[in-house]
Amino acid sequence: QVQLVESGGGLVQAGDSLRLSCSTSRRTFGSYAVGWFRQAPGKEREFVSVINWAGSSTSYADPVKGRFTISAAKTGDTVFLQMNNLKPEDTAVYYCAAGYFGQLRLGVSEYWGQGTQVTVSS
Repeated sequence: QVQLVESGGGLVQAGDSLRLSCSTSRRTFGSYAVGWFRQAPGKEREFVSVINWAGSSTSYADPVKGRFTISAAKTGDTVFLQMNNLKPEDTAVYYCAAGYFGQLRLGVSEYWGQGTQVTVSS
């Protein structure tokens, strides 16, 4: 069974940074890519970023390019999302998901975490 647990969310001011973590098993990350998504109140869930299991391929949504960085721990059991220069429009519940790289970019996954809230005040 694939389990994903997000952490690291919180309340910050515009311009601040946060690092989210997605903990999973090494077996999961060895089989699947891991992606980050977010859902703001009243909006649909949207793709943020994805990394393949080797860490050699990444992809980002345009609104976060240059500000967010996805990476994987060498232990192979945690994926991070470093978020810099946060903006109020980044406020959302952030979810991680496991699946195939191309499908994750389209928001397709069977395996989702419970989410972590990120709130950015202006």
